Amino acid sequence: MPIHVAITRRARLGCEAQFQAALREFFQSSFSHPSVLGAYMLLPPPGSREFGILRTFQNEHQRDTFYQSALFKEWEQRANTMTEGEPEYRQLHGLEAWFRSPTNPPPRWKMAVVTLIGVYPISLLIGFLFSPHLKKLPLYLNLLIVSMLIVACLTWLVMPRLTRLFKSWLSSS
Repeated sequence: MPIHVAITRRARLGCEAQFQAALREFFQSSFSHPSVLGAYMLLPPPGSREFGILRTFQNEHQRDTFYQSALFKEWEQRANTMTEGEPEYRQLHGLEAWFRSPTNPPPRWKMAVVTLIGVYPISLLIGFLFSPHLKKLPLYLNLLIVSMLIVACLTWLVMPRLTRLFKSWLSSS
């Protein structure tokens, strides 16, 4: 399973644009490191200087390799000149990885509700479309294929849209 890490960094007053440009540049160079599967920047909301950084690694070893690399250590030195305070690192687990908020993840019950809203119709649709073909297979293979289709649909189609659609509700108390 991929590892998702949320990092929060606060830009120094007046260094917001400089930090954003430097972070974009670092993202590009960090993709040359074999450990990095993905990176995403969350811009601060108006009135804030808190940048969110979301990184994805293949596994814990790959994550650790990246954070111990010379590339990352050079970035840390550079970033420290444009930021204040220590960066905050938090590994995202399970449903949190879909609900990408490094500073304030929604309550788990809200994540579960939105996930159910995504899983239920996808399960019905996949069952309706593929059930006639899959019922000929052994149950373990049938369930494996259905599970793979559900996870793929949720990961790349449904959850990104649902988290955008329910963004204000998820972030409210």
